[in-house]
Amino acid sequence: MAVEELQSIIKRCQILEEQDFKEEDFGLFQLAGQRCIDEGYIDQLLEIIQNEKNKVIIKSMGWNLVGPVVRCLLWNDKEDDKRKYFLMLDLLIKGFLSAIGYPFPKMIFNHGRKKRTWDYLEFEEEEEKQLADSLASLAYLVFVQGISIDQLPMVLSPSYLLRFNMGHIEVFLQRTEESVLSKGLDLLENGLLRIEDNSLLHQYLEIKSFLTVPQSLVKVMTLCPVETLRKKGLAMLQLYINKLDAQGKYTLFRCLLNTSNHSGVEAFVIQNIKNQIDISLKRTHNNKWFTGPQLISLLDLVLFLPEGAETDLLQNSDRIMASLNLLRYLVIKDNENDNQTGLWTELGKIENNYLKPLHTGLNMSKAHYEAEIKNSQENSQEFQNSKGFCSVTVGGEEIPNMPPEMQLKVLHSALYTFDLIESVLARVEELIEIKTKSTSGENTGIK
Repeated sequence: MAVEELQSIIKRCQILEEQDFKEEDFGLFQLAGQRCIDEGYIDQLLEIIQNEKNKVIIKSMGWNLVGPVVRCLLWNDKEDDKRKYFLMLDLLIKGFLSAIGYPFPKMIFNHGRKKRTWDYLEFEEEEEKQLADSLASLAYLVFVQGISIDQLPMVLSPSYLLRFNMGHIEVFLQRTEESVLSKGLDLLENGLLRIEDNSLLHQYLEIKSFLTVPQSLVKVMTLCPVETLRKKGLAMLQLYINKLDAQGKYTLFRCLLNTSNHSGVEAFVIQNIKNQIDISLKRTHNNKWFTGPQLISLLDLVLFLPEGAETDLLQNSDRIMASLNLLRYLVIKDNENDNQTGLWTELGKIENNYLKPLHTGLNMSKAHYEAEIKNSQENSQEFQNSKGFCSVTVGGEEIPNMPPEMQLKVLHSALYTFDLIESVLARVEELIEIKTKSTSGENTGIK
């Protein structure tokens, strides 16, 4: 029915001159075309659009179908349908661009801002949101899918293209739909792969989207229910870090340590800091951002317990393990006499502000969990004789009802984590003692 209706409108308009098309014709064309798309008549609609006899009609009226086609393209996962939608969109865009005489590159890069047209703020905000979504979708179609990309100038630098698309990537990553998030990640990957490692200047981080995008990636990594997207988000954050220059990496690390509020993400950042220190120490000329005073300022954020000895060590275990491993690496790699990293100058502060409170916290946590295990073991028989479930309170929060055997496994697992942290902490302190004694002996020998 929808196809017949559209063909009827087309047939009537074919005998008219373009200037004779009426407003009613545009409205009927849009409604019939929209129904064809909604009801899945893709082949029939594509055939109508490709028909040379309809060229003038499509050039004048086809722009009305761009929005519906883009929406179907973004939500449709069938490759064959997507190919047809891409072809349809390509024909529609070329048609209305030729009609308005608006060069494609100018539309892409100089879209500008529309003047306020609404008396009510909520209407204006909705219009701006729709415009942002539309431009982001257009950027995805051009740069990722390659539609009409041959019409763009070839002299644009990779960093300019990334800067241009960063706002569109931000729009995609603020959404929660799987299909939309994946397009944001694909657009980011497309931009980053054009750039050489360590070449993206730190000044770009002064642009809001260059900091909000990595923060959005953290949300994808930690909150998205789709595993493939979480992994892609992690890969994109690492790729983004790789592209930044040294000061840019340093700035981003500080930002993520202050804002992520996730132990696993913080451990990831700390591992990256360790990698940059390692690269710096192997160079003839040290990188000032990952040695000396700048590094010490960064270590203040790494070797830190948010609530001192009362910090939830289990919840922060990933971060603590990563920070201890970093500290162990620094003690091994940097000699006290060289002190390239500045670690040995700050050692007393690190011991008082981090290592000692960590010791205290471990002792408190282990004592608490051991008491809970003892209590659970004493009461497990009583609960087994009743309904077979018991509850245990840990850190002020009650573990959900579960069989006593399962709760014991959870509690023993926590103790194992504390033992692991304690073993690494003991090794760090052992290495510090060995290094300081060795240096003291050398100095005595020199005297």
